[in-house]
Amino acid sequence: MVGVSTPQTSPIAFLKGHGTENDFVIVPDPDNAHELSAAAVARLCDRRAGIGGDGLLHVVRAAAHPEAKHMAAEAHWFMDYRNADGSIAEMCGNGVRVFARYLQRAGHVEAGELAVATRGGVKKVHLAKDGDVTVSMGRALLPADGVTVTVGGRSWPARNVNMGNPHAVAFVEELDHAGDLLSVPPFSPASVYPDGVNVEFVVDRGERHVAMRVHERGSGETRSCGTGACAVAVAAARRDGVDPTVTGDPVTYTVDLPGGRLVITEQPDGEIEVTGPAVIVAEGYIDPALLETVTV
Repeated sequence: MVGVSTPQTSPIAFLKGHGTENDFVIVPDPDNAHELSAAAVARLCDRRAGIGGDGLLHVVRAAAHPEAKHMAAEAHWFMDYRNADGSIAEMCGNGVRVFARYLQRAGHVEAGELAVATRGGVKKVHLAKDGDVTVSMGRALLPADGVTVTVGGRSWPARNVNMGNPHAVAFVEELDHAGDLLSVPPFSPASVYPDGVNVEFVVDRGERHVAMRVHERGSGETRSCGTGACAVAVAAARRDGVDPTVTGDPVTYTVDLPGGRLVITEQPDGEIEVTGPAVIVAEGYIDPALLETVTV
């Protein structure tokens, strides 16, 4: 099994894909036969010693995974998502789109509507035959307790937004104020996010148009973050005095990220949709020797 001391005797298939340059190692494993330890995932996501990626998409049938069996009646496939350091994450908006694109490429699904099980719940996906993929991300939770984020002597209040995973959204004057984002931006009080947080730094570009950078929990700065873009759009809407659940009208924000552009729409029922590209760029096999020294 992958990630344990028992050596691999046969190559393991993989693909590589990205959504607005948020890139992923994809490991198809319908029967959940590969045990992917944190160390094994970190090795595969290493950009110098492995394949390289912001995270790993472990493709498993929901009925075959103990964490997803309860969702099998709603969704045939489970996105077992891991951060680049091997830690487990609840959701990944760009990852879901790439996951769906893989299922289409592999012939498991056709263009149209499908459901994907995640640790953040079952997500509805609209998969175009060519072009963009839209994911219904669920509703945002807006806990009252926020934090203060500090970088390079500057501090900003950050809005607490939960998209199935935690986000702290700070509106800044310049994106460079976020610093290098190589380490977790300090925030207080730490008790608000006991399990860590994704931190977004946001500037305005125009009417309902923002740009952002993000430090993703467990991965560092990434070129894009789908759940982060959703959190930013919701935080921007509330800052602008807009709440579709009150007005009855959907609101759409364009969010520019270093890796591309996402379009976020919040519907009157609170459902948030993210639309953007999803691309498979390569496929091959993992040399078993890559993981021979990896242990749990």
